Amino acid sequence: MHWTLNPAFDADAPYGPRQQAILGGEAFRRADAQIRRWPGYAPTPLRDLAGLAQAAGVRQILYKQEAHRFGLGSFKALGGAYAVSRLLLRELGQRLGRDDLGIDDLLSGKYRETTQDITVTCATDGNHGRSVAWGAERFGCQCVIYIHATVSEGRKTAIESYGAQVVRTPGNYDDSVRQAAEDAARLGRFVVSDTSYPGYMEVPKDVMQGYGVMADEALQQLTQSGDGGLPTHVFLQGGVGGLAAAVCAHFWEQLGTRRPRFIVVEPDKAACLFESAKAGKPVAVHGELDTVMAGLACGEVSLLAWEILHPGVQAFLTVDDEAALDTVRLLADSPYGDAPLVAGESAVAGLAGALAALADPAARQALGLDAHSRVLLFGSEGATDPVLYEQIVGRKPAEIGEPA
Repeated sequence: MHWTLNPAFDADAPYGPRQQAILGGEAFRRADAQIRRWPGYAPTPLRDLAGLAQAAGVRQILYKQEAHRFGLGSFKALGGAYAVSRLLLRELGQRLGRDDLGIDDLLSGKYRETTQDITVTCATDGNHGRSVAWGAERFGCQCVIYIHATVSEGRKTAIESYGAQVVRTPGNYDDSVRQAAEDAARLGRFVVSDTSYPGYMEVPKDVMQGYGVMADEALQQLTQSGDGGLPTHVFLQGGVGGLAAAVCAHFWEQLGTRRPRFIVVEPDKAACLFESAKAGKPVAVHGELDTVMAGLACGEVSLLAWEILHPGVQAFLTVDDEAALDTVRLLADSPYGDAPLVAGESAVAGLAGALAALADPAARQALGLDAHSRVLLFGSEGATDPVLYEQIVGRKPAEIGEPA
């Protein structure tokens, strides 16, 4: 593990207009109202890992289990599909000269003849593309998804199951992002990306607003739990920063100075946020980015996410692949008496980082971790590649005995 404190962090800073323009406010309320009306919506559970907390030396470890979100296996069901719906409603409004269209018009299939002429596209490590493909199928448009060289065949097949065309490209995730954007410009497709870059900002805001629903669920579950305890620390997966920014923003906006400390965790082979924190500005990391935490194999920071994370996060950590694999097995085997959980390799980065920090006296002290700490984690995916999961754990996901 490597860690660095963020010198730009200010625990007393308000959630200001610069952040409000990206996430929260009326835009979040619109996303929340729509997603909660989708068929099949239900809040995901917040699991209390009391045995693990005692073993780790903290008061509480809570794990928001996203493995079964809309049957897609990850939290990204909230973001990509919501952004598809927003894009289609905007495009339909322009083509039909209407300003009164809503989600029911898409769900009913009333305008499917028109939406079928629209193609959405993106690059993905797996989960975001699956969400975009699912949204395209649900809302009635065409879909082309780009995956890079190291995305597994299992994740490719999962995306194709929603009717999307999948194109495999050479290089890493960031190369596939560029290829998707270039082809979209040439072929008249609409990019629905979870990362932002110069000239492309509005759609990623919709994606992150969708993620905010997960954060809001967690906050409601925490305040309704009866023990009155908000988390003191939240460890969040990195990637391009969208998940971390959405959760940090929502807690910051709702709780102000009562918000917990946020720590972002990345693979040591793809640590663009960690390196950006050290540099004080967004920087890219290059190379194959070949980490088992496939959903976090990103070398370039989302600029929108950085506007939230740079002032809002206390520290950045990196963990290696072995730590992630060990943590997947830990949740499945549950040696401390907690209910077993199915978690994908990218889902456990936050927990792996928390356990590593707790085992390091210097990190514990710097991050304010002690016996009174309450740690919140977001288990962002389940076994999105069941074959790979079985190779890691030695059992199929269905054999773990996870509670309903």
